[in-house]
Amino acid sequence: MKWEAVRRAREILAREEGAVVKDWGGRLPIALVYPNTYYVGMSSLGLQVLYRRFNARPDLVAERVFWDPGQPPSSIENQQPVDRFAVIAASISFELDILHLIVMLRRAGLSPLAEQREEDAPLVIAGGPVPTANPELLAPLVDAAFIGEADAELDRLAEVLAETAALPRRERLQALSTLPGLYVPNVSTPPVQRVWVADLDACPTHSAVLTPDTEFGDMYLIEISRGCPRGCRFCLAGQIYRPVRERSVSALVSQAEEGLRYRDTIGLVGAAVSDYRDIDELLARLRAMGARIAVSSLRVRPLPESLLRALAESGSQTLTLAPEAGSERLRRAIAKGVRREDVLSAAERAAGLGFPQLKLYFMIGLPGETDDDVAAIAELVGEVRSRFRRRVTVHVTPFVPKPHTPFERQPMADAATLDRRGQLLARSLRGPGVTLRLEGTAWARVQGVLARGDRTLGRALGALQAPTLAAWRRMLRSAELDEERYLRARGRDESLPWSIVDQSCRLPAGEERTAESYGFAIES
Repeated sequence: MKWEAVRRAREILAREEGAVVKDWGGRLPIALVYPNTYYVGMSSLGLQVLYRRFNARPDLVAERVFWDPGQPPSSIENQQPVDRFAVIAASISFELDILHLIVMLRRAGLSPLAEQREEDAPLVIAGGPVPTANPELLAPLVDAAFIGEADAELDRLAEVLAETAALPRRERLQALSTLPGLYVPNVSTPPVQRVWVADLDACPTHSAVLTPDTEFGDMYLIEISRGCPRGCRFCLAGQIYRPVRERSVSALVSQAEEGLRYRDTIGLVGAAVSDYRDIDELLARLRAMGARIAVSSLRVRPLPESLLRALAESGSQTLTLAPEAGSERLRRAIAKGVRREDVLSAAERAAGLGFPQLKLYFMIGLPGETDDDVAAIAELVGEVRSRFRRRVTVHVTPFVPKPHTPFERQPMADAATLDRRGQLLARSLRGPGVTLRLEGTAWARVQGVLARGDRTLGRALGALQAPTLAAWRRMLRSAELDEERYLRARGRDESLPWSIVDQSCRLPAGEERTAESYGFAIES
């Protein structure tokens, strides 16, 4: 390993609070691989939970590994190469991170294809939103995929990994296949039931390692809820984190007391923090403790005054809202549940409270979209601008159909249409005080292919040499595949690769009424 990589890892450790450095003697070493940059990965609460829970066990040592385009992958804590670990636990939050993972395995001297790895190679287990949505794409690449919320079965998973460490690879995989939520390709019998945590208070989710070198480095993050009651037709998170669950105010206050020892800002994390039932009480108690408040997401409606004021008084520089579509017609079609009046009211209130910047998120290429709907984005932004005279940043991304959503069979808009509509927005949104950030079409299409990929694509990915568009296109040509195979519309009776995942929610006895109160049709 190069000395420069060792030096950088030690510099990172020196700037952190809460890192755990263990001796490997007598312990099973697990590489917690986050196939994106350190800056991105250290804001992942999922990674932080794995790190804290695994390292709390005396028989395990867990070390973090991040994507570094210039170096073979090695751990932060002891600067060990990835191939020296017994297990690689990869957290995949974004489809494009699959490309990084493949290259990381290759640079570590490991075959990206599971069937070609040696008997003594690390077991590769993937978890996170991407494997939960569609593990079949990853089936040729990983030894196992965790379907659902890992903290629900983390202790049992750790026990099986430790207890079977000396067994042959085939027997280890057989043991993993018996665990709830573990999908072992060619061993498990579909469908695989997604697992989820019934009692969030029993599984605290908060920052474990703090560093200034990440997007939310100035705050202590606490998850307040999981799931979303809104049912937007495009949203993957609204499906794979069902049912809606909330932590108690008392549990959150207890976690905040610990967090305030390290940071004066508490970052509240949830699908929509403004939907939290006891938000007024929670904010009052946190503010009474002297905490500044930040949030991961806000709903345009409801938008509690108490939350807006807490953010403004805490010095938040930006208020972020996601109308998603410009026209009322299209927002109804995607079940967004936001009216023009709601967006304009939010802009007026943000201006009144003195927020320096307003961010608005939209999509183009939604099913049924016309040029008039795209023009409506510019019109809505103009109306917002007339009410909010400070900086307005407009983020526009191409719509990508995702598994398990009502739009899972819809085609992705073709590149020419997306480019033309992006150019239409660029011409319409010129002017002082408005900044347009338009996501590129090419990478959005790669994301769309990966989101609805199958084993054929997974096997082809084993030949990917670099996470670049040129390498991606060479890989597709070599495998005689094309993007349209995966971006096209799917027939009503067509089998879908991700149908092996059972996303239904089986609630504990006595909790049905609570879940139904959020508007879900709970499956039995």
